[in-house]
Amino acid sequence: MLNRFSISPPSAAVFYPARFRALLPKCRSGTLTTLAVIALLALASLPALGASQKDSNSDSQRTPMLKISQQDSRDYRLITLDNGLTTLLVSDSEADKAAASMNVSVGSAGDPDDLAGLAHYLEHMLFLGTDRYPEIDAYQKYINSHGGSHNAFTAPRDTNYFFDIEPDALAGALERFSRFFIAPRFNADQLESERNVVHSEYQARLRDDSRRENDALHQILNSENPTTGFSVGSRETLGDRPEGEPSLRERVIDFYENHYGAGVMNLVVIAPQPLDELEALVRDNFSEVPNRGLERETIEAPLVEKEVLPVALAVKSLKESRRVSFLFPIADPQQDYAIKPASYLANLLGHEGTGSILAVLREAGLADGLSAGVSRNDGRHAFFTIDVSLTPEGAEQLPQVQATLFEAVDQLRQQGLEDWRYAEQADIAEQEFRFQQRGSPQHTATRLAMNLAYYPARDVQYAPYRMDGFDASLIESYLDKLTPDNLIRVYRGPEVAGTDTSPWFDAPYRVERRVDWTQAQALAGLTLPESNPFIPQDLTLLDAQDEAPTQILERDGFALWHQAYAGFDSPKVEWRFSLQNPQAAASAKDAALTRLLAGWLRDSLSETFYPARLAGHGFDAYAHARGMTLSFSGWRDGQAPLIRNTIDQLINADIGDASVARVRYQLARQWRNAPQEPLYHQASRVIGELLLRPQWPRQAMLDALDGLDAEDLRDYRRRFLEDLRIEAMAVGNLNAELAREEGLMVAKRLEPSLDASRIPELEPLDVSADLPVIHPDSDRQDSLVLRYLQGPSRALDDQANLSLLGQLIATPFYTELRTRKQLGYIVQAGYQPLLEAPGVNLLVQSPSASSEEIGTHIDAFLEEFSGYLSTLDEETLAPHRQAVRDRLLQRATSLSELTNRHWQALARGDTDFDHRQRLAETVMTTSPEALRQAWQSLIQAPEVRVVFDQDDAPSDLVELSSQLQALSSGAES
Repeated sequence: MLNRFSISPPSAAVFYPARFRALLPKCRSGTLTTLAVIALLALASLPALGASQKDSNSDSQRTPMLKISQQDSRDYRLITLDNGLTTLLVSDSEADKAAASMNVSVGSAGDPDDLAGLAHYLEHMLFLGTDRYPEIDAYQKYINSHGGSHNAFTAPRDTNYFFDIEPDALAGALERFSRFFIAPRFNADQLESERNVVHSEYQARLRDDSRRENDALHQILNSENPTTGFSVGSRETLGDRPEGEPSLRERVIDFYENHYGAGVMNLVVIAPQPLDELEALVRDNFSEVPNRGLERETIEAPLVEKEVLPVALAVKSLKESRRVSFLFPIADPQQDYAIKPASYLANLLGHEGTGSILAVLREAGLADGLSAGVSRNDGRHAFFTIDVSLTPEGAEQLPQVQATLFEAVDQLRQQGLEDWRYAEQADIAEQEFRFQQRGSPQHTATRLAMNLAYYPARDVQYAPYRMDGFDASLIESYLDKLTPDNLIRVYRGPEVAGTDTSPWFDAPYRVERRVDWTQAQALAGLTLPESNPFIPQDLTLLDAQDEAPTQILERDGFALWHQAYAGFDSPKVEWRFSLQNPQAAASAKDAALTRLLAGWLRDSLSETFYPARLAGHGFDAYAHARGMTLSFSGWRDGQAPLIRNTIDQLINADIGDASVARVRYQLARQWRNAPQEPLYHQASRVIGELLLRPQWPRQAMLDALDGLDAEDLRDYRRRFLEDLRIEAMAVGNLNAELAREEGLMVAKRLEPSLDASRIPELEPLDVSADLPVIHPDSDRQDSLVLRYLQGPSRALDDQANLSLLGQLIATPFYTELRTRKQLGYIVQAGYQPLLEAPGVNLLVQSPSASSEEIGTHIDAFLEEFSGYLSTLDEETLAPHRQAVRDRLLQRATSLSELTNRHWQALARGDTDFDHRQRLAETVMTTSPEALRQAWQSLIQAPEVRVVFDQDDAPSDLVELSSQLQALSSGAES
């Protein structure tokens, strides 16, 4: 992997945004759960900024011209209100949603010593009522009823609040949102309940290995650096204050008044409305935010004291995974963002091509993954970090892994500081900057609000891409810190026997300070990468545009769909090839072999294709119920050879023992670690494993995987390729002629021959009244109840009814069971279709309540919700109906999102690609009475109950699914 993410402000060491895109978490969370989020936002491929060319009569302070991508047609205006609040306005006439984000320049590093988690606790409290909107769910109800979403996160140096909503409802959302920063109530009657929610969040993360490692690492870092404290908070750290001291509520208010002020806030609003209208809304709502004369606090204390270096830390993991991290204390490269010296080094040390650190470690059987970059930036200090995912053999050979790393560092020092390498990185960055895709308004707003806090206004968008010129001495100053004497080595593995236990996450660990590293021989074969041959030259934009995909080929077991699309102003194309075989999931062994084949193909091409990935091309191979999909994304120029090479590799390449063993180990590790995943993820996965066919539970595939070798895979590849049907799709900036040419090239090489009727249909099974309660296989300690209410049919009316019921139930379920009943941090309800079969999910995970208690509360809620529906009228339903409609018709914000929508539609047989439109039209005709009838049918029908309490024996999903399948087959006959 090229770069490790920054876990504080946007890192100056990271600059390839197009490679990393992620959604924000669904639940509000504390510092430890948002470290990667911050970095992902800093790196997301999002639109650039430009100063508005429109004059305004306001007295706002305005900035000089901002750096803007030449493909960006939106209007921008950056203003500073009289109270000092810096605000960026973005008018996007094509946006389907409006969004806003407020970044406050204080986070968990600002926690007082006696109240760990206070910044995070305050973040929670702001959602629970303001002067004008005192109800605890007023904000959430408004956002949800107008098709929006909202969230917040607390990071070490920032707290960020954000939402998106239907554009017509933006004014009301901004009015409610602004009161967070003007007059929150800090309801005394909610202090205890929200403290319990924070504690539940902490409890839900106790078995996360990354948090356990962090907790242990903090014990050797400098306790005077405030980023090394416990950031989430708990009942203990946020307990009632001793008699005679200010109360907890008084401390919350004191923290708010000492850290929240207009001068340390940055607001971004994105909407289709004109700039003048957006400015008026901001002025009307945010001018009251007080300016308290605050500035971002500077962290003086270093992350680690020099006297303890070098130091080795070993931490026991709960998962079967082994990893070593090499942390080198450096100055925070934020100040050098325009040059990116640390990024230059991360690019070369994190390279995965031939001759790279990872390549030689993989060849020796010691590692299967590597990343490099900057972490834990605090404004003055940071770590340059190299992470290596180890095999069991690699864990036993840590000295050799370390020696190989330092051999690569020495090689880089002697041969790698070259102008042409820097110029190549800069060229790639400029191409990515030029052809950015819009991204969602919410993600864009959050990212830009954070960047406003760290970068000069002119570079608020350009900063992650900017590379002004090669500076060998500056790069060398960072390289000089990568020495054995300046190293914290952190190893994490299941076999570690600790001598101490970390205080908050109970991780056994041991420390060796001033360590004298064991000497070992570095592996041979290290070389620096050659010039990248995959950088595109032809970036011509074609203007062809189709409304939807059309089938342009159908012959001999091969169907090709194509859509010319120029809407994202980028010469990129997305390709999907579904290689379908009737036996791909006929048994658990076949399903395991299909995954092994896809994994082998990725693994065998990783070194060859890594330069292409750097240049902006993407490739993936993933298994599914009907076979394997090959996915290509990136520039039109140079894509055909990559596709051709992949097909030739699949057909002709030798399947070696080492590669198969490596991939088999990765699959087994993933499946064996499934019980350690978050409990609510496990419960949701159970629904799919139980009800979707053809599909096999992970445990069944794990059992089948045991003993499979390269000979088995070679035989399976032959059988798989002999019996193929291919469905393909190309979407993007290419014409039908080129798509046909490249599609035929694939068909000619793979020679598919099967008719579509030979490929099994994907189908959800009907829930039986005889189905027992399901217990997931989990090592977690919380309790959980998930209820899946299955709709009666796939008919459009049933889909519309259940999607509306999911919309209506989400907010009251959350408010009642999380906020009022305080059952736990993870509480969610909503529409959950399986393919086109509609359903509604209700889920509660609790660290304190038993599943029986949770179930009692859910039953009581369902009765109350039935009462609510009995009085539902047209006026109440109308905004929810509109919200569901707008969500269905929301346009894709990237080419990959658009392609995936079409690809999923094709898999479901929606060859007119209009299912969303038809469903949206049906939703708008749904009446309150229809919803009442649908609800009564839903709650009276059989349901799936997934229940977990600690020490529950897991259910046999294979047996249960077979029973459902037999019942379903009997009903059909």
